[in-house]
Amino acid sequence: MSEYQYYEFLALDNPLTEDQLTQLRSLSSRAEITTTRFTNEYHYGDFRGNPATMMERYFDAFLYYANFGTRRLMFRLPLDVLGVAVAEQYCHTDAASIIKTDEHVIVSLFTDHDPDDYWDEAPGKLAAMVGARSNLAAGDLRLLYLGWLLAIQSGDEDEVDEDDTEPPVPAGLGNLSASLRAVADFLEIDEDLLAAAAQASPDLAEYQEDGLREWISALPAEGSTELLARVAAGAGTMVQAELLRRFRKSTVRPTDATTPSRTVAELWKAVDGRRADRERAKAEREREEAERRRAEQIRRAAQQKAAYAKRLDDLAPQLEAAWERVAALIETRSGATTTTP
Repeated sequence: MSEYQYYEFLALDNPLTEDQLTQLRSLSSRAEITTTRFTNEYHYGDFRGNPATMMERYFDAFLYYANFGTRRLMFRLPLDVLGVAVAEQYCHTDAASIIKTDEHVIVSLFTDHDPDDYWDEAPGKLAAMVGARSNLAAGDLRLLYLGWLLAIQSGDEDEVDEDDTEPPVPAGLGNLSASLRAVADFLEIDEDLLAAAAQASPDLAEYQEDGLREWISALPAEGSTELLARVAAGAGTMVQAELLRRFRKSTVRPTDATTPSRTVAELWKAVDGRRADRERAKAEREREEAERRRAEQIRRAAQQKAAYAKRLDDLAPQLEAAWERVAALIETRSGATTTTP
């Protein structure tokens, strides 16, 4: 199998400057580089740049894929948007870690498994996942929780013990957004593990912004004016994320306060239970299908028997008439033979 590596970086908050573009071009003469994007593919050789350093200096999102089994995803956020303490609750292993700079925190998600037989080499894979960064900036911690699931899925006992308890469970794990689903699929997070984790995750609808209007109306006038000015200056997306983040922080989540944290062992037990239930359901479906096939065979056999009996009944009068014709023919020939001189 030939080697394939794919690198993709995105600058989301600010476009790259000419000086930064020059620095990036010195790293690769083959890369496609614009003010917002850096992509490169390798079928042999390696990239000379350091993705972590490039994230620290230039970019807000990064995806790496190698068909020999390695996948990495990184998102960079300002420190005043995502606090280190919050991120470290979920990301403190090789599989899910953080990098702290003077101004940013970078969430790094990593997995390494068996080589892939097939990979769609078309660029732009990262675009489907950047919405997860926007959600995280707005206080949605599901991306971080996916990182924690990735860590316990990696099975490194030196980093994750079966007695370790899970971090706060965010709402909406059972109904991931398209971008979060793309992240989970790319990292190949176990579907049963995710479903087991989602059992303790409230429906996201319960925490939709029903009270956001009232909360905003209670903001100090000075603060509201400043926010509106930022919106008018073109920072509407950032203001939206900030408002949602502040609103969510002010909302007490039952999952944080009353739901007991599960251990890693308890989660895997729930996973085993789901798989056993699925196997039982599969066996039951197979049993029902076998019974349905047997019943269909019996029904068809009965139909064939009934059709055969009816055919015999229909043939009976014809047979009787045929024998009568045979008897008449015999009698006719017998009479003819008797009168011969």
